[in-house]
Formats: sequence, structure tokens, C-alpha cells
Amino acid sequence: MEERFQVGVITSTHGIKGEVKVFPTTDNPKRFKKNIELILDTGKEEIILTVENVKFFKQFVILKFKGIDNINDIEKYKTKSLYVTRANAVRLRKDEYFIADLCGLDVWEDNGEKLGVLKDVIETGANDVYVITLEDGKELLLPAIKECILNVDIENCKMEVHVMEGLRD
Repeated sequence: MEERFQVGVITSTHGIKGEVKVFPTTDNPKRFKKNIELILDTGKEEIILTVENVKFFKQFVILKFKGIDNINDIEKYKTKSLYVTRANAVRLRKDEYFIADLCGLDVWEDNGEKLGVLKDVIETGANDVYVITLEDGKELLLPAIKECILNVDIENCKMEVHVMEGLRD
């Protein structure tokens, strides 16, 4: 299981007082709030930053971090990713999972045969779609609906599914 999750990428500075414009990679940009700790991955080190102020502008989040008060202190982190720890991640409801935890699960059919490995999740308006790499190398797109997804066991890296008629073709 992943211990940290990417929530955004610093795209540019905003003003001269150390603020940054962040493109959120989370489905809930409102998760950015005052005093939350974020992990800045510079590629060489990880820096813990505490959010001092949050503003929302179009599709971006504008963040100001405690202790960073100058454009020169933050400019070098453009294009770098921001993460939260699992402890600071949003709380999930029943039958909700982090995409990072789903990717890599072994997928088994309800008849006991191994179908393949969950490779990716496509987020659509109605429901997510799971991209499964089949044993023969082909891909199967499976809607994440209760009729198809029978059981998800993150701890044992296993998912049990029912492939409805017509989805294999």
C-alpha cells in the first residue's frame, strides 16, 4: 500500500511573497486547507511544508507555506510534486479506495480464474472504469459498478470481478 499520495504539482510562483500556483492532482481540491502538512518532493529530498494560506483561482490552488516569504525561496520548486501522507489523506467511505492502492491488484473472475492485473483507473462522470491487463497482454475495460466489482481486498492485493456479457468483445 502506498504511504503517500500526490495531491498537486507546483506550476509557477504567484506574486513575490512566496506563494505558488498548484495544479491539483486530487479529485477534491478543497482538501487543501490551512495548517495541513504537505511533502514537497524535490527529487533529491523531501521537505515538509505547512500551508499558511489557501486561495482558489480557476483550476488552480494558490498556496502560501509557513516560513517561505520570498519568491526566491520557492521558485526553484516549480514542476515539483506535493504529497500527503496516508494519515493526512481524505477519509474514504465504504467501498471507496485510493487509485494508488488499486493499481497492481491481481484481478480474479468469479469462476476462480485469474483475469489479469489492474493497470489503471479512468475517472468518468458516471463511474470509474478499471483498465485490466489480461493474461494474454490485451486490455479489458471494466466499469467499477457493484454488478462487476464483487470484492476488493487491498491487504491481499486481490480483486474479484464478474465480467458481464459483451464486455470482452
